[in-house]
Amino acid sequence: MAFDGLFTKAMTTELQQLVSGRISKVHQPNQLELLLHIRAQGANHKLLISIHPSYSRIHLTKEANINPSEPPMFCMLLRKHIEGGVITEISQHGMDRLIILKIKAKNEIGDDIERELHVEMMGRHSNVILVDAERMMILDSLKHLPPSVNSFRTILPGQTYVFPPSQDKKDPFTYSDALSTLDEKGIVSTFAGFSPLTARELHHRFSGTEDKKTAAENFLQDFSKDSPGGYYVEHEGKSYFSATPLTHIAGAGLTYQNLGELLDRMYFAKAERDRVKQQAGDLERWLQNEISKLKLKLKKLKKEQDQAEKRDQLQLNGELLMANIHRIQKGMKEIEVDNYYNEEKVLIPLDPRKTPIENSQKFYSRYQKAKIAVVKTQEQIDKTEEDISYFETLMSQVQQAGISDIEEIREELAEQGYMKAQKSKKKKKPVKPSVEPYVSSSGIPISVGKNNKQNDYVTFKVAAKSDTWLHTKDIPGSHVIIHHPEPDETTIMEAATIAAYFSKARESSSVPVDYTEVRQVKKPNGAKPGFVIYFEQKTVFVTPDEELVIKLKK
Repeated sequence: MAFDGLFTKAMTTELQQLVSGRISKVHQPNQLELLLHIRAQGANHKLLISIHPSYSRIHLTKEANINPSEPPMFCMLLRKHIEGGVITEISQHGMDRLIILKIKAKNEIGDDIERELHVEMMGRHSNVILVDAERMMILDSLKHLPPSVNSFRTILPGQTYVFPPSQDKKDPFTYSDALSTLDEKGIVSTFAGFSPLTARELHHRFSGTEDKKTAAENFLQDFSKDSPGGYYVEHEGKSYFSATPLTHIAGAGLTYQNLGELLDRMYFAKAERDRVKQQAGDLERWLQNEISKLKLKLKKLKKEQDQAEKRDQLQLNGELLMANIHRIQKGMKEIEVDNYYNEEKVLIPLDPRKTPIENSQKFYSRYQKAKIAVVKTQEQIDKTEEDISYFETLMSQVQQAGISDIEEIREELAEQGYMKAQKSKKKKKPVKPSVEPYVSSSGIPISVGKNNKQNDYVTFKVAAKSDTWLHTKDIPGSHVIIHHPEPDETTIMEAATIAAYFSKARESSSVPVDYTEVRQVKKPNGAKPGFVIYFEQKTVFVTPDEELVIKLKK
């Protein structure tokens, strides 16, 4: 990954389309992100700003973000100062990872005011700072930095804004001639904006040409052209991206029309997973704890079942004692008798305090109890295995869920009596579960449930009886519906790929996926949410493909 100074320059160029645009709405989905809705050049745009320590970035996004019901204080301040304002300039500070949005707005009494939104993308030091442009005074920031932490640069309301300290490196666009004389380490240490990844790429291009000066100029031009493209490649389990092709990395790369699409591909799933972990960490631990307890219970039940299944020996002992009752004397501790079924000797323990008849009846009584215990134990084993399967399904759903999906899973557990419902002062209106829409290459709509509530809803409420229903075979996963009575083979394979991707077998290959008509899918009486039985199914084998799933998402 390389959101370095050069990539920041390319991003600044791409964001120029927002200049003269009006900020219509400001959201703060969580503590680390801002989302600006901007109307520019006759179109609506969403500008995502993140100060996540691992995923800090700024870019246009097409992905939806959830806005909390009660916006944080910083969000309220931004709404007061820049909502309704016009972006007059977007610039990069030197070659730093710092983009400045200059905004002209109006205050409460209608006077013009100028504000600057400084977006600093510097790993764990990332921040978003609202500055009064006339006085260069900090109005507020997403993260505060008191003088006890940094005496050189205090980030608190009312303080004078100070730019991050300069590294005193050369501007590569001014001294491009000198680039060709240095190795990778020299480029990084001498020139601003270069990460080790970008320096390796430039040095690799030098090795393939004698005209290094032209190679350097062409390389830099990729980061300053009006419509920079996005390039992504995976190699040895690591992901890399840039605004220029990464020719030094072996592997099949992907090309994106713009940097926004590239970063949506790179970061959205990771950032969403990180947000879900923050909100669902306790739920995931609870589910794991319940699964562990149930597995321990199952182990004990099977041990009890093994002991109960020895009841035949108890019955045999009772029979043999009755057949040899004339040989038993009160006070005997054991007796050896002939087993007339296989002509072997059997040593039977006796209670010396009991009569021969009482000893025989004791074995018959234990046999009857063991017989009943086998039935009861098997019922408990079935129930325990059902609960384990149910919780493992929920665990799989939590690990692949979005933030809204997590809330529905909590509600489901409360409705099933496994967890206490969260108390709320406000009464919630019943909300229909949402399902994710996809469209196949053939243009046929596909719906996907991401949890049990959504699965039941999409199968029994949304789908028509003639639609096609898909689910991974014997593997926890999503219910997938193809909204067409006779889908083509391409659509079936694509829908099966989606079903495999949203299942416990996401990291596997050649995953079996069953499909049948919705009319063949039934829900047994009393079954848990998401559980169904189905008939007349066919099976296809597919390998989950994240790129295809992203491509098909509506």
